Amino acid sequence: MTYVVTDNCIACKYTDCVEVCPVDCFYEGENMLVIHPDECIDCGVCEPECPADAIRPDTEPDMDAWVTFNRKYSIAWPVIVTKKDPLPDAEARDGEKDKLARYFSEAPGAGG
Repeated sequence: MTYVVTDNCIACKYTDCVEVCPVDCFYEGENMLVIHPDECIDCGVCEPECPADAIRPDTEPDMDAWVTFNRKYSIAWPVIVTKKDPLPDAEARDGEKDKLARYFSEAPGAGG
């Protein structure tokens, strides 16, 4: 099992999860985070820290695509280990539908 970040992180990018991760497996895009599924040790401490409920175990239905997505972008984006402020519209965007098609950016974040 591994944990992955899903589309509810897009346009929110809360980073509460990165500070509790014991293996630094979070990577930062311009408007979301991902988890490298091969680096995640399945401890689960990040899941309850996410205010947007965007971190899910890969054992839930239909998570295969999210595992692939997280792997792809964790290779392209820089690691993030320090909590930062969420995006300005995070509260308003939390829970919106179809965020992947509407807001996702492939651009890397700053990391750090």
